[in-house]
Amino acid sequence: MSAWTPDRIPDLSGKTILVTGANSGLGLESTRLLAGRGAQVVMACRSRDKAGAAIRSIEAKQPDAELVFMELDLADLESVRSFVDAFEQRFPALDVLLNNAGLMAPPLMHTRQGFEIQFGTNHLGHFALTGLLLERLEAAGEPRVVCVSSTAHRIGRLDFDNLDARKGYSRWRFYGQSKLANLMFALELHRRLRERGSRIRALAAHPGYAATNLQGYVPGGSLFNALMAQSQVRGCYPGVFAATAPEAESGGYYGPDGFMEMRGRHPAPAFVRGLARDRDLARRLWDVSEELTGVHYLDRAETA
Repeated sequence: MSAWTPDRIPDLSGKTILVTGANSGLGLESTRLLAGRGAQVVMACRSRDKAGAAIRSIEAKQPDAELVFMELDLADLESVRSFVDAFEQRFPALDVLLNNAGLMAPPLMHTRQGFEIQFGTNHLGHFALTGLLLERLEAAGEPRVVCVSSTAHRIGRLDFDNLDARKGYSRWRFYGQSKLANLMFALELHRRLRERGSRIRALAAHPGYAATNLQGYVPGGSLFNALMAQSQVRGCYPGVFAATAPEAESGGYYGPDGFMEMRGRHPAPAFVRGLARDRDLARRLWDVSEELTGVHYLDRAETA
């Protein structure tokens, strides 16, 4: 794969791209790049005020940027469904869904429906959102779904007997679990879409170690950012590559090309641990995710 840089993003005029968590961090930088190439970017965020500030910061340098704020709280499945209802009323098709938003290593908290906050937000919220938007994705010419995972997927394991953390909680173990789930979801989605003969590409990406506000819950996070992290601009490159590059393959996983995939100048194929390729485990995760969210992909496919 030749060295990719943002100047290779194709013309995105006429494309509608949805970015979750678009008001800060990787989501904000992704939105800047995508809007800069002509895409209409739907910024799916919890806070209207923070989204407004982000929009103003982009428009200050890109006055013609097409940016649309829509309220979405991935920690509330009712909010996800309301968001999709509103989206379907405004947009006939969705070209790219960039599942970017996430939490990293917070104290124990739960979503509105009682799920541990990281698994509930990072995985289940995006699982539900993607399933509910399949019809709009299928209506696009070259649709893609990109799930942002992490090198932390390497430390994750799926503890199906303790997904709500009622039997104990470790912030990093649960973060790794959520990021493993993100990657396994993308790979399983790819397999299922291919079996259906769908045109949708399903991909995953990770930012390496990027200096974002995710480190806000981490003791010493600001110091580690200063000493070790690459910029959030560089961190967004793999996700934007997966969302736009013609050579990005469905079922692919992309990250920075530097040492240990922690940082790098260009996106490159990333390491996938064996557990993430376990198809039996992926099917179990899928079934559990459908049960917990109430979003059944086969039902959506049959009515699309």
